[in-house]
Amino acid sequence: MDNNLTSKSAIVETLPTVFGYLGIGIAFGVVGRASGLSIWIVTLISIFVYAGSAQFVLVSMLLAHSSLPAIVFSVFLVNARMILMSTTLTPFLKDESMKKNIWLGTLLTDESFALAVNKLNYTEQKLNFTWFNTVNVVSYLTWILSSALGAGLGSLITDPAKFGLDFAITAMFIGLLYSQITSDKSIKLGLQLGLVVFVLVGTYFGLFFIPANILVLVITVLGCMLGVLIKNAHK
Repeated sequence: MDNNLTSKSAIVETLPTVFGYLGIGIAFGVVGRASGLSIWIVTLISIFVYAGSAQFVLVSMLLAHSSLPAIVFSVFLVNARMILMSTTLTPFLKDESMKKNIWLGTLLTDESFALAVNKLNYTEQKLNFTWFNTVNVVSYLTWILSSALGAGLGSLITDPAKFGLDFAITAMFIGLLYSQITSDKSIKLGLQLGLVVFVLVGTYFGLFFIPANILVLVITVLGCMLGVLIKNAHK
């Protein structure tokens, strides 16, 4: 990453995450087709829902003939963490108009959030609409195209896990996490690794007591709170 907040810089910095989108997007397309959905329906879900893991939940609930309110609530619950992420980035975009910020929040993803947080380490804690919007749009278009591609290949790829596509998103986040840890010099490495261990241990043991979808939100909140406390303590 560099300290430029231009569209060109955003495209270059988003490219590594594209492979993660391709893998999980194709996997979703395959799962959607295997569930009996047409290529158009799969693509439209990615266009209008654009919720990653929540789309897998949506498809499974459609197959189970769940009610519309139940589907809407479940998708909202899985993606509720985006509210926290958007709020976290708001102070760095306060010079942008409300319309622009709403648009950025609409297309925000886990990956673009991680890129934005990492970018702050190179730009003296600054972001702008041009850079962030480019990151979001590239991610959005990649997700739509990969979902459509997966749906088209649904008859050829019956088991995405066989090709390691299900691990693509995990590998991508490992790369993003490594980049964030190595670039943030404001907190000691040991403290950052301690926070990572806290999240890992909390997630592992939390699965015994809390449903996975809710646990993601709980661990996100707790991890952010602990991270804020650590950062403020070392200012």
